[in-house]
Amino acid sequence: MTETSTDQAKSKHANSIIKNHMIWAMGAGFIPVPIADFFAVTAINLDMIRQLSKVYEINFKETEGKAVITALTGTSLARLGARAVKFIPGIGSVLGGVTLAVLSGASTYALGEVFKKHFETGGTFLDFDPARLKKYYDEKFEKGKKMAREMEKDVRENFKKAETKAKETEDKTTATAETSADVLQQLKSLNELKKEGAITEAEYEVLKSKLFDAKL
Repeated sequence: MTETSTDQAKSKHANSIIKNHMIWAMGAGFIPVPIADFFAVTAINLDMIRQLSKVYEINFKETEGKAVITALTGTSLARLGARAVKFIPGIGSVLGGVTLAVLSGASTYALGEVFKKHFETGGTFLDFDPARLKKYYDEKFEKGKKMAREMEKDVRENFKKAETKAKETEDKTTATAETSADVLQQLKSLNELKKEGAITEAEYEVLKSKLFDAKL
């Protein structure tokens, strides 16, 4: 594999990482608690930077990563955390006509593009200059908003499906736990009846078998 093809492969991989984390950040934007949304997006951004660092073989530094996120997103996502408390919690809360999901996705996309450009040109965390890359971030943020608006409907639907599936799983788990507790209680009652001589061993086995059959 030539150096050019290697660079192309890295770029393609980086694009995939940025897009996936942008989608995850938008999904976090639908969390019905704005402050939770803000911290979830920050965690997603850190994971994205960690993965991009691995692609470009850069030593990841979490402390520096957090500092860069704060410096670059100071006028967009970071400000969102302070203002979010003013909004009534709800899926897709609106901030200045733009949903939190769109802002979250746009900021993640812009941040990813900044790190991708910096790493592609041989940069590391040691020579990362947020002030120098702020304009590039702002440009990508605007592009990210357009992309996020186009993706918003699909991401929202997928988020709702995932939320519904999680609720169904939780309900099934709860129901299973309740059923297990019920079975144990009835088994305990049967054992007591057997010990008291109210039922024979054979009757106990028959009743126990019917109990398990009924609960399956």
